[in-house]
Amino acid sequence: MNATATIRPRVGPALGFWSLAAICLLSAASGCQWAANSQNVTGVDYFQEGNYAAALQQFQLAIQTDPNDADSYYNVAATYHRIGKLSHSPADLQQAETYYHLCLDRNPDQRDCYRGLAVLLVEQGRGTDAFSLLQQWTVHSPSSPEPRIELARLFEELGDRNTAAAHLQEAIALQPNNYRALAALGHLKEESGDTGQALAIYQRSLAANQFQPQVEARVAMLQAGGPGGTIVTPPDGTRMVTTPGGPLR
Repeated sequence: MNATATIRPRVGPALGFWSLAAICLLSAASGCQWAANSQNVTGVDYFQEGNYAAALQQFQLAIQTDPNDADSYYNVAATYHRIGKLSHSPADLQQAETYYHLCLDRNPDQRDCYRGLAVLLVEQGRGTDAFSLLQQWTVHSPSSPEPRIELARLFEELGDRNTAAAHLQEAIALQPNNYRALAALGHLKEESGDTGQALAIYQRSLAANQFQPQVEARVAMLQAGGPGGTIVTPPDGTRMVTTPGGPLR
């Protein structure tokens, strides 16, 4: 994730067992970073109210304050992405794509930015470009599980669960206690009807990170022997990130 303090609206079906509502906070103490953080926080408040023009203004101010803050570029990109989808505006979607790339120019491992850009490309019928983007990330960061988790998510959303599971297994091989990969693999096992393995994998995920209410709920449901309910994912899974800390779900 990131070291800068920002709030990242995330676009794309990304909640549920892919839960990543990460909140990144400032670990550095420079005046520019703290000022940019404050502007990002204000922008997120506006974003959550649906005042996207005001949010965009705050995120752009954050970029002016700290031009090297990748998360501020992400915030601008995700806001344009939301506006473009709501207004069916190709110009705003093009702006979103531009700012996603500007974000990655400043942080080539910004997970949320890869996710947002991949979603945008798929929405535009450019699935090949989305896969190429994530595969390039895998080459760039061969020891990181994150690109593989995002590839798995994309394959699952396109209906190829076997390939999704294979990527998750690769991610777990790289980082056996990666709770996101474990939770996602547990979900795939449950979807396939292998509830015994699903339960065991969910429990491993919770052992790595106990603050996963949806995973906890699935464990309780499977232990009770019930079928469970439908996992609801918001239509565009928007998420925001703000100040120094770690992933917040």
